[in-house]
Amino acid sequence: MAADHAKAGPRAIWKGAISFGLVHVPVSLHPATQEQEVDFDWLDKRSMDPVGYKRVNKRTGKEIAKEHIVKGVKLPGGDEYVVLSDDEIKAAYPKRTQTLQIETFVQASEVSFVYIEKPYYLAPDRRAQRVYALLREALEKSAVIGIARFVLHNKEHLAALVPAGPALMLGTLRWANEVRSPDALDLPKAGAGDLKPAELKMAQQLIEQMTGDWRPQHYEDDFTAAIQALVKRKAKAGKKATVTPFEDAPDTGSADVVDLTELLRQSLGGGRKKAAAKGPRQRKAA
Repeated sequence: MAADHAKAGPRAIWKGAISFGLVHVPVSLHPATQEQEVDFDWLDKRSMDPVGYKRVNKRTGKEIAKEHIVKGVKLPGGDEYVVLSDDEIKAAYPKRTQTLQIETFVQASEVSFVYIEKPYYLAPDRRAQRVYALLREALEKSAVIGIARFVLHNKEHLAALVPAGPALMLGTLRWANEVRSPDALDLPKAGAGDLKPAELKMAQQLIEQMTGDWRPQHYEDDFTAAIQALVKRKAKAGKKATVTPFEDAPDTGSADVVDLTELLRQSLGGGRKKAAAKGPRQRKAA
């Protein structure tokens, strides 16, 4: 039974159809990632009892029953709210709750990474295998991705439809007004500016030396692994385990002015060696 479940893959979190022109492709949406971070529980240190979350009135500090809680949007410039019922909110949602509507096709390079949120797999309905494959291959041959809208978890999302091997993947995107402008930051102007030609040349050489193929399996979450190893050691030794810092704290003080040219020259000597040494990392046994 467990094997059948594993073979079936993650449960669909949305079902609908990809729509472009007059073509409809019935599909289901499945998570493409899984979280691996350490799950810390809140505990009462006196008894080790789990600490839960309560709905509390922030003014009185008293707990509130669920049936007394409503949804409201605060008006600007004061403490007034507009209260909305669930029915009113549902009526205001976009109508295309079961449609992944492709609005345009663009070059993948045109979509900056800052807009990308979360990836999903799209699986075809049994009756839609052929048209699913047709759309996937057409996107691959055209070297473009589809920009679409759809509704998930009562929220409208912008998304990118991307061919990825045998699959069509969907990446939710941030809306343009969710991305902050860097104008308020004190950044150097674009262009070479005050940079010395020799510095720029050596920086490019260093980048070239350290450039290789993207192999995501070569990178692991060392912090989570260190925490998990620490937990195992402490569980095995009771409360006698000594916590060893994962890494030294960075020096956040004001740094001395350095010779950028000399740093680049020194880096060029070891760049290739360090890049070549980055292979699959062997994890130490806890």
